[in-house]
Amino acid sequence: MKLSYFHVAEDVPEHFVPESAVVIDVLRATTTIAWALNNGAKQVEVFEDLDQLRKRASEYPEMSRILLGERGGAKIDGFDLGNSPLGVTPEIVSGKSLLMSTTNGTRALNRVRNVEKLYTVALVNRNAVAEKLLSEKPKEVWIVGSGWVGSYSLEDSFAAGSLAARLLEHDPDCIEVVNDELVAALSLWTQWKDDREACLRNASHGKRLSGLGNHDADFKCCSELDVLQVVPTQVKEGVLSA
Repeated sequence: MKLSYFHVAEDVPEHFVPESAVVIDVLRATTTIAWALNNGAKQVEVFEDLDQLRKRASEYPEMSRILLGERGGAKIDGFDLGNSPLGVTPEIVSGKSLLMSTTNGTRALNRVRNVEKLYTVALVNRNAVAEKLLSEKPKEVWIVGSGWVGSYSLEDSFAAGSLAARLLEHDPDCIEVVNDELVAALSLWTQWKDDREACLRNASHGKRLSGLGNHDADFKCCSELDVLQVVPTQVKEGVLSA
């Protein structure tokens, strides 16, 4: 299994499609998606464009869907929820379709939407995604970070390193780390794995969230490791299910 890591959607090659791709947005979209599906959400539809999201929302009975999203880390006016994994409780999301748009994560998902097998990963479901990939044995896997408005993010690279490290632990003879970006991500994981929350807080986006208010609970939740068995999977373009 060849593993490559791309810091942001814009770095992803345009003229090749691998068998599998995994999108990361630890703070906080892919953590929120994992918890939402774990807590009984029917599906999560992701949108880059807010007008498309609102048009799609009009096709649902109001009681069957939830609008979820943020811009710049803050909840979008008129939406039901922001982008916190703490908000997607079973009481709120069970049986509902979530329509989601975020600053970075949904853009990364859109960039690799044509990959045959597309998943999302965060620290909370790292092992579950690793086991999924090992069971399927794709020849090539792209790990795609979401970054921040097209630029590098520390926390996504850290999580990419955590996934690669777990795959190497499971089956070192069958894993090939292809690019320097993933080598660097593995080093980040080695440096911060015993203080994951500190890594998230030291990241520029972590500092941005702290500047918006008290997000201590979000930092704690997003830094938890291997606590969920859910593997968010694209079941049709732009739609993720457990």
